[in-house]
Amino acid sequence: MCGIFAYLNYLTPKSRQEVLDLLVTGLKRLEYRGYDSTGVAIDSLDNKDIVMVKRTGKVKVLEDAIKEHFSGGEYSEPVLTHMGIAHTRWATHGVPCERNSHPQRSDEGNSFVVVHNGIITNYNDVKTFLSKKGYEFESETDTEVFAKLVHHLWKKHPNYSFRELVEQAIQQVEGAFAIAVKSKHFPGECVASRRSSPLLVGIKTKTRLATDHIPILYGKDVDSSKASELRPHGQTRELPVLPRSDSTSEFMPEQKEVEYFFASDASAVIEHTNRVIYLEDDDVAAVRNGILSIHRLKKSLDDPHAREITTLKMEIQQIMKGNYEYFMQKEIFEQPDSVVNTMRGRVRFDGQSIVLGGIKDYIPEIKRCRRLMLIGCGTSYHSAVATRQLLEELTELPVMVELASDFLDRNTPIFRDDVCFFISQSGETADTLMALRYCKQRGALIVGITNTVGSSICRESHCGVHINAGPEIGVASTKAYTSQFISLVMFALVMSEDRLSLQQRRLEILQGLSKLAEQIREVLKLDNKVRELAKDLYQHKSLLIMGRGYNFATCLEGALKVKELTYMHSEGIMAGELKHGPLALVDDSMPVLMIVLRDPVYVKCMNALQQVTSRKGCPIIICEEGDEETKTFSSRHLEIPRTVDCLQGILTVIPMQLLSYHIAVLRGCDVDCPRNLAKSVTVE
Repeated sequence: MCGIFAYLNYLTPKSRQEVLDLLVTGLKRLEYRGYDSTGVAIDSLDNKDIVMVKRTGKVKVLEDAIKEHFSGGEYSEPVLTHMGIAHTRWATHGVPCERNSHPQRSDEGNSFVVVHNGIITNYNDVKTFLSKKGYEFESETDTEVFAKLVHHLWKKHPNYSFRELVEQAIQQVEGAFAIAVKSKHFPGECVASRRSSPLLVGIKTKTRLATDHIPILYGKDVDSSKASELRPHGQTRELPVLPRSDSTSEFMPEQKEVEYFFASDASAVIEHTNRVIYLEDDDVAAVRNGILSIHRLKKSLDDPHAREITTLKMEIQQIMKGNYEYFMQKEIFEQPDSVVNTMRGRVRFDGQSIVLGGIKDYIPEIKRCRRLMLIGCGTSYHSAVATRQLLEELTELPVMVELASDFLDRNTPIFRDDVCFFISQSGETADTLMALRYCKQRGALIVGITNTVGSSICRESHCGVHINAGPEIGVASTKAYTSQFISLVMFALVMSEDRLSLQQRRLEILQGLSKLAEQIREVLKLDNKVRELAKDLYQHKSLLIMGRGYNFATCLEGALKVKELTYMHSEGIMAGELKHGPLALVDDSMPVLMIVLRDPVYVKCMNALQQVTSRKGCPIIICEEGDEETKTFSSRHLEIPRTVDCLQGILTVIPMQLLSYHIAVLRGCDVDCPRNLAKSVTVE
């Protein structure tokens, strides 16, 4: 988690106040990645020092502090070249406080300041080494270690360039990170790098660039056994002198005026430029004298010769709230459009066929596989649970659904004829990405299901499906869930297109998909009724959600949404397991929500419903429109349109999204930024 934003203007006049405004706006776009503390760093008025402002809390608190700190008219004077960095934090090392906020500095003179996303796993060893060199630490963060390590290297190698200093430091640290570094000794320069954590560079020029590719520079090969000075049991030795780069070629835009943006996510740069470069692991991007270079210390056989400049398709309106009070509310109501976008250009209703361009060349190989494995975390895991039954039915292959964190803990056996699907909204989820690499090393075919072009899972998969749900800013995922659901349904339909015995079933599902957007609009009309239900529930401490079959995943996802947003205990229960323990929780004061639809498990769900009512429970029921028999068991019910059984979960989950949203509002919770949570989980 955490959000990094840095801005550098070269020969493009900008006042320090304008730079600060850019940094704060960038942080607001990234606040979903973390919001317990924030900070910025810019040059002082005499350009001889770095001024930092850090605050505990959200970006608005920092914005107010900046207005107080930089209130003088001298900050409105334009400067030709300036570099500033900013950060919004999701705490991993050290409690949220100003001392632990980023940027972290190397010394009292602010020689080097660093913003960082991720975890440096060997920071204790590096800290021990630096402590012996006389460094004193003022925070509990792992980030401060990196800033002081760069400072130590600078003192030892004063003739090194800024980029070379950062490269040397990167080789001493382990873990997953994205960093951006600023220094008063190298004014107007920025160095940034990533390893298993997202980072991109946005480029803004007055005219189109002469090329869409940035050449990659390489240094001499480094013996990895000599690259680290750290030894077990706290033993350390002097830093090795690693080979310096012998590359001199660099990229220069046609004109000299240029602006660069470094960010954790494209949503932070889209209002400034749509031209971005997604950095790969161990890329080091440096800007000096307006020149951007991307450097790698070692060249591998599969390395490209250049990084491609990507043109973003995102629109600024997609990351704005519009007339909605919260991003989550907006994203819930965007689902009629987002599901259409997921199917657009893929589902051909007139020809009753589906084309998934990202995986079509791999379909014959997938059909020959031993089993399908669906791997994800949280909401993405629930989308796999929701579609497992249909995948088993239409592919006639064994389908395993796995939590990515548990998957690695078990050292799960993987075979070369397995096909592994990795599902992630951000495409950067750490546990899912680690599981992907585990399976890839063992020869499995890797299929990515993501919402973010250029993400790590996107790049490291053999093939995949982009769900096209559009930017999702609210921490609690809504439209990404329904789009992941549909993406997996489309895959199941592709796999069964040559099976004559399944054609009637496929036609039924395709007809259901064609009506889906309009049916979602009908469900969203229940908003006022759901709000009234929320008024009855928001003061309770627990909520049980029950269902089975295709709707069990809705129970899990609904319970997760309630926990995420309202901090109320909630549990998704398989209705068939009711008599095996959960029934003990039912009484006249326990809120129970049950999903009972006219599908193959209807009779079994009715049995569970009667068991609840016979124990004085008064459940809230989600049922189909016109189902009078089911409605007699409770005065509180929500009716949804009838659809094919395997698509019911898309319609039944929306009332749960609305319910969790309204309960959160009534309880005074921050809907878009739930406590202790962040959107993109990039640490294990």
